[in-house]
Amino acid sequence: LYIAASLDGFIARENGELDWLPGGTGELNQSEEDCGYEHFFDSIDTVLMGHKTYAQVLSFGIEYPYKTKQSFVFTRASSPPNADKNVTFINENAETFAKKLRNSPGKDIWLNGGAELISSFFEKNLVDELILFVIPTTIGKGIPLFPQTSVEKKLTLIESKSYDQGYTKGIVKLHYSVKNSTESFKE
Repeated sequence: LYIAASLDGFIARENGELDWLPGGTGELNQSEEDCGYEHFFDSIDTVLMGHKTYAQVLSFGIEYPYKTKQSFVFTRASSPPNADKNVTFINENAETFAKKLRNSPGKDIWLNGGAELISSFFEKNLVDELILFVIPTTIGKGIPLFPQTSVEKKLTLIESKSYDQGYTKGIVKLHYSVKNSTESFKE
């Protein structure tokens, strides 16, 4: 999971808007620090997201940003509207699909969002790393990173880094390993 959250723990406003993120939904100045995004993006070959997150990405009015990766969108709809040719829609059990995907050859897999899918993956032990960017702003209410869950997780800090220039000023990166996440994949 690679994601940003406000200091008060929200990944988006209640309506899904991301205007509170540094750079908003527009293009960022290419001379600015990318907080390791390019390196991370090169390390993956697959993107997973929920249908609401997919719709949010399409709402930016830009070319689909993950077309060089396998993209899977989890949806309950049998034929989703606004389908992009670069996306495969998944209407099956997330745990079963993730196990099959994880056992196939390839690079890392990016769980992009949203909150329902993140919660489901955490509850099923399908997340083994969490890279969280804490944005130094509060938005008061919105979509929480972790909606109420009955699952307790132990995390081990791999790296922390703070950024102090340009639009990244005050952002803190927290990279964790999620304990015992791979046990559910043992056959």
